[in-house]
Amino acid sequence: MSTESSIKCPNYGELIDVNEILYHQLENEFKQKNLNEKKKFEEEIALKRIEYKQALDMLKQKEEDIKEQKEKFDEELKKATKELLKQEKQKLQEELKKEILEEQSESIALLKKELDEKSNQVKELNTAKAQIEQLKRDKEEMESAIMAKAQFALNEQLKIEKEKIQKTVDDQNELKLKQKEEQLEQLKKQLQDTQRKLEQGSQQLQGEVQELAIEEYLQNKYPFDSIEEIKKGVRGGDCIQTVHTREIQNCGKIYYESKRTKDFQRTWIEKFKADMREKGADIGVLVTEVLPKELERMGLIDGVWICTYEEFKGLSSVLRESIIKINQAKKSEENKTDKMSLLYGYLTSTEFKMQIEAIVEGFTQMQSDLDSEKRSMQRIWKQREKQIEKVLDNTIGMYGSIKGIAGNSIGNVKALELPYNLLEDENEL
Repeated sequence: MSTESSIKCPNYGELIDVNEILYHQLENEFKQKNLNEKKKFEEEIALKRIEYKQALDMLKQKEEDIKEQKEKFDEELKKATKELLKQEKQKLQEELKKEILEEQSESIALLKKELDEKSNQVKELNTAKAQIEQLKRDKEEMESAIMAKAQFALNEQLKIEKEKIQKTVDDQNELKLKQKEEQLEQLKKQLQDTQRKLEQGSQQLQGEVQELAIEEYLQNKYPFDSIEEIKKGVRGGDCIQTVHTREIQNCGKIYYESKRTKDFQRTWIEKFKADMREKGADIGVLVTEVLPKELERMGLIDGVWICTYEEFKGLSSVLRESIIKINQAKKSEENKTDKMSLLYGYLTSTEFKMQIEAIVEGFTQMQSDLDSEKRSMQRIWKQREKQIEKVLDNTIGMYGSIKGIAGNSIGNVKALELPYNLLEDENEL
């Protein structure tokens, strides 16, 4: 710092550069001046921009006005041109139409005359057609009336002839019908007597039917076994089944007795057991129509199997198989006592009873299904039989009516004629 351009501060005693202070003052003044000029310049620019924008808006407005005037002028010009063309076109059309009418007036007159003539001809033709149709209808009505009258006369004549023929036939058959009625009365009396006799022996017959059915089933089902019938009047059951196989004879005996009454009696069981002991039977089966109150289906009571006829078929198979197994156990040499005990325990167990019930139940269901199928087929056959009878009756009635009307003109149908001649029978009478 130069001492010539410096001064000392009276307060602090420091040197101050005067040139530097002046420089800063001048610099600040220059900056302020530039800022003012810049601000003034910007304001002038803003004014110029506003003026330019206003001038531009005015110019755009003038352009739009000019454009609108031009469009309006074009529209008016277009309308004027169109109107002028329309007038010229109309004028030309009128002139052309006038010329064409003048040229074709004569042709149109000729065509109109020809059209009138054709119309008259069509009218005459339609009138003729209507008259023809009326004549046809009159003819058909007359023919229909004639046919109806002829048909009525024919029907009346046929009715008279039919009445004559029917009267002749009735006279001829009156005596024969009386004879037939007398024979029918005698047959009715005989039938009533027979029914009374049958009803008297029905109860005994029902029991015998079930006994025979049991014996027949056992004989057919088990051909190797011996089925011994107990004669009527002999004390005991109905039959004894002696079980045989291909290898072993007399494996054991099953004793059967049939009961077919409305009530079950407990005394039957004790009597049946006594008969079993007397006959030496191994197993006893009581086949009854009514089970004891404590049984809903077949079961074992006091050592006697009690079942219905439907259950008997399945039960017989199971009991026969158990007889064979017991016999095989008896024949075995090894562990004889153990096997017999095991087999006896098995045969007297609940498991064996349930298995027997299951087998018999399945067999009974199969038998029930078979019976149901039989009944269904019988119903279908009966229905078809009725239908065939209905067709035959209607055919016979129609044949008789036609035969009564037409007489011998209709050929005889051998299957619908009597095996004798009515006239010959009349001569015999």
